Order: sequence, then C-alpha cells, then structure tokens
Amino acid sequence: MNDPKQGFVTYEKVDSEYFSKRGLKRYAGVWSLWALGVGAVISGDFAGWNLGIQYSGFGGYLVAMFIVTLMYLGLCYSIAEMSPALPHTGGAYSFGRTAMGVWGGFLTGLAENMEYVVTT
Repeated sequence: MNDPKQGFVTYEKVDSEYFSKRGLKRYAGVWSLWALGVGAVISGDFAGWNLGIQYSGFGGYLVAMFIVTLMYLGLCYSIAEMSPALPHTGGAYSFGRTAMGVWGGFLTGLAENMEYVVTT
C-alpha cells in the first residue's frame, strides 16, 4: 500500500473491498425518526420562539426566520451533495477533515461536540 504522509497523520490507499465492509447500518425505523422529529419540533416551539419575538417583534422575527430558512436550505443541500461523494462515517468531522485536512477536521469535530454539549 502507498502511504502518503500529511503532517502527523499517515493515509493509506485502499481498494473498494475495504469500503464495502465499512458502512452505516440502517436501524432507525419510521417511528423512531417520527418521534425524534416531533420531539425536536415541540421543544423548539416552547423554547425558541418566545424569546425571539420578545426582542425583535413579529416583523423582525419573520425576516430573521426567512434568512435562517435560506441558510438552512443551503446547509441541507450541501450535506445532501457531500454525503454520497464522501461515503464514510463521521458527519461534519469527516467532511471537514476531507476538505480542510487534519486540523480542519479537528476544529469541526470540536465545534460540533461543543454544540451538542451546550444545547442539551
């Protein structure tokens, strides 16, 4: 195998058989995903809306929601394009590492973990 070295990390070239043995297993069913979505919507309705309307008013909040909707659509389309192009697990960490190298992946993974800790 060819071992190119980038910084402190060594990468190996592998064949398609290596990737065929590693992949995501589908175990989340329809009801699990439905319950997750409903829980996210309910918690967002009770926690997020009131504070935003209090500080910005109804019109300002509509403008902010429109901008956030456009940004969220861009995020969803980007993830939909990257997922089949980078067929390995890891989410945002793997996308960041592939695109920006070792430190980019580390910072992306760190930011993602901080997001999960702060929002729980």
